[in-house]
Amino acid sequence: MSTDRTYGPSALLTPANMMTAFRIVVAPFFIYLIVFHRISWWTTIVGLSVAASDFFDGIVARRHGTTTSGAFLDPFADKVIVLGGLYAMIASRPHGLTFFVVPSILITLREIGMSVYRARAAKHGLSIPASRLAKWKTFVQDWAIGFCVLPLTGHHPAFAFVTIWLAVVLTLYTGWQYYAVGKRVVASAR
Repeated sequence: MSTDRTYGPSALLTPANMMTAFRIVVAPFFIYLIVFHRISWWTTIVGLSVAASDFFDGIVARRHGTTTSGAFLDPFADKVIVLGGLYAMIASRPHGLTFFVVPSILITLREIGMSVYRARAAKHGLSIPASRLAKWKTFVQDWAIGFCVLPLTGHHPAFAFVTIWLAVVLTLYTGWQYYAVGKRVVASAR
């Protein structure tokens, strides 16, 4: 897909950033729905709209030109939704979804570690781009939450159990990938 660079790298008010802002604004409502109305069509619809905006803001950003603000805001929105959703899931049914505790902690530790790692790289003027597999990782994390709120699968935790552990594997593997790519970027910059 070619880009016509409608917006420069320093632009803030872009259509892609507005879609990302939508995700950040709707995230607390989605988390509220998970905690108080976990298995419902409303929770599912709000979750799908958030996930769809994540998919489409990437397409729009590539078409109009990626921005520095978008490179920060998009992963931030992903973290708010995924981590908020995971911990809301634990809060919604502490006994029924206890299998979310360890995966949530592992995903949180990876996200914190990668944020620190990328921030340090950015201080040195280095950018570590997101891989295609990292985008799939977010997609699988979203589905793990989705299987818990969708009325068709919400009462069958096996779907969520398998998906959340697949998400953990992808999360840890892509974290290792970022680290390996970062080392190569640093080595080539010297």
